[in-house]
Amino acid sequence: MCGICGIIGFSSRETGEAVVRRMLAAIVHRGPDDEGAVVAPPVAAGARRLSIIDIPGGGQPIWNETGTLAVFFNGEIYNFQELREELKSRKHLFRSQSDTEVVVHAYEEWGQDCVRRFRGMFAFAVIELPQGRNGLAARVFLARDRAGIKPLYYAQIGGMFLFASEVKALLASGLITPKISAQAVIAYLLFGSVGEPTTLVEGIFSLPPGHCMAISSDDPSITVKPTAYWQPSQFSADRTGTKVGSRNFDARATPAAQVRSLLEDAVRSHLIADVPIGVFLSGGIDSTAIAMLAAKAQSGIHTFTVSFPDAEFSEGAIAKRTAERIGSQHCEAMISGEEMVSRLPEAVAALDQPSMDGVNTYFVSWAARQAGLKVALSGLGSDELFGGYTSFQATTKVGRVAGAARLFPELFRKWTASGMKKTPFFKASPDAFRKGLSAWLQPELFPHSYFFTRALFTPNAFASRLNGGAADWESMLWYQWLEGAVEQSRAMDKFTKVSWLELRSYMVNTLLRDTDAMSMRNSLEVRVPFLDTPLVEYVLGLPESIKRRYGRPKALLIEALGNLLPDEIVNQSKRTFTFPWEYWMRGKLGERVAVGLGDWAPGLGEILDVKFGQTVWRNFLLGRTTWSRPWSLYVLNEWVKHNLNVQPARGVENRASAAVHVN
Repeated sequence: MCGICGIIGFSSRETGEAVVRRMLAAIVHRGPDDEGAVVAPPVAAGARRLSIIDIPGGGQPIWNETGTLAVFFNGEIYNFQELREELKSRKHLFRSQSDTEVVVHAYEEWGQDCVRRFRGMFAFAVIELPQGRNGLAARVFLARDRAGIKPLYYAQIGGMFLFASEVKALLASGLITPKISAQAVIAYLLFGSVGEPTTLVEGIFSLPPGHCMAISSDDPSITVKPTAYWQPSQFSADRTGTKVGSRNFDARATPAAQVRSLLEDAVRSHLIADVPIGVFLSGGIDSTAIAMLAAKAQSGIHTFTVSFPDAEFSEGAIAKRTAERIGSQHCEAMISGEEMVSRLPEAVAALDQPSMDGVNTYFVSWAARQAGLKVALSGLGSDELFGGYTSFQATTKVGRVAGAARLFPELFRKWTASGMKKTPFFKASPDAFRKGLSAWLQPELFPHSYFFTRALFTPNAFASRLNGGAADWESMLWYQWLEGAVEQSRAMDKFTKVSWLELRSYMVNTLLRDTDAMSMRNSLEVRVPFLDTPLVEYVLGLPESIKRRYGRPKALLIEALGNLLPDEIVNQSKRTFTFPWEYWMRGKLGERVAVGLGDWAPGLGEILDVKFGQTVWRNFLLGRTTWSRPWSLYVLNEWVKHNLNVQPARGVENRASAAVHVN
């Protein structure tokens, strides 16, 4: 696990090296164990390393035999041992036991197509030097894993191309103007995170999941379009459309048996490391399954749980019982509201991009690192594949509302909407009502009804507060990404369509991005077995009739796990791994949030009305909205203040009227 960065097209060797050193200094936390760099004009690149596999021999860059290729790699290749043997049979010579060395030889053997053979999480750069180590670099190849577990960002400015594992590293280059992207702010308001492939910084973009790109050193200013190497058309239950195999695949097995076998193989492969490994353990099905399978495959597993003083919100007790069953070395980190307030600045500062989520992962990652671990497994990905979210049911309901809305003229819809707001349902659940009402008023707002279920603010809530007005969304890159995901799902059944849209939006834009940033801030690598390629492709290739059975969420997964899970885990109602935000926001944390929202970031004020945050906060105090709305604005505002020190344009005020305090 590492952090990588680079620049293409600099004017002097000194300039290139200085830029890379500045970027590396910004990501020391991603790799505190080692640092390596290459300066081969007009290309310079480097990496910070968190040593996990082949600790003495895996330093970067790693070269091929002739010194014509160098790789900087972030992540893990779980099938590196099989690929290593295949490449050795093709006469490639290896100098280490590192999975990173497999990448450079695979590129030498198969070129850009090598990414289709990798099973893992990764973001890497291969530098081509046709004349050898002392020659000039000719091209740089960049790639990111299929699910987007590992991030990779890039920017083109002043005839140069820059890339890095974090947005903050690119800002540290000193070459990019820290300007807020108005497009990204709109996406954030809609969904609580910035949508791929945009970032909150104008001119910085994310290489999308399952994409790669090649940049020529001759003219790095040429716009290069990322190329997709992973498509839903490859998914099939018989695994005929993939180059990534699993030793546990058996076409004759029942779907439940095959899921169990693939998950066991995924967990086993994710345990490969030369350092101790832990598991993030809550009281839910997903993390419990991972913990139990990990304990069966390997002894000495550590487990970590975040708990709270109030038992109503805490899963500490049930997680402890699971840890006792599997005999893990268990650690429970107790987080109180007071500690949350005192450590809030460090948690928010750890975000590489603002997000309404993520703070949960920061604290459990901190606890794992304090215990001396470098690697932890997470249960992320299960809800998306097996239907654990309410969005699987809500999408159908919202779809019906949008479908009915298309039968009536706009004037009639507006007239009926005003009456709906007076109903008891609105008062009982105002935010959920607003989502449905938005689908009724603007059924064509999103490319699919699923996105209404994930909305944070509806457009009506903020459109009038945008200083530049609500621009045409269809031209925005994040909207085009969502449109593309919908188009890719055309041939899928309703259940699988929601799975795919979850994976391509909420999963990559929020969960995976936050997990990477928060864990790596603590120098901890988090692995996600449920997103193992063979398992993902197999489940996505199954028909809805197999995945939606018995009238319960995750029916297929529960059947696959059989008697592995205790009854108290299987039979409990769905609980998400989250903090008691509603409770805390009406205490000391709320006071902090209120003060923060009263001090609007100057740059953000150029895009969004400085009084908007205070209005949302008052609505929360009055019970008109949930905690997630003011909290999301607080995080956005704090992130901008700390990372984009932009002075306001003349006439733009940044302070709202006196902050509203919690009574």
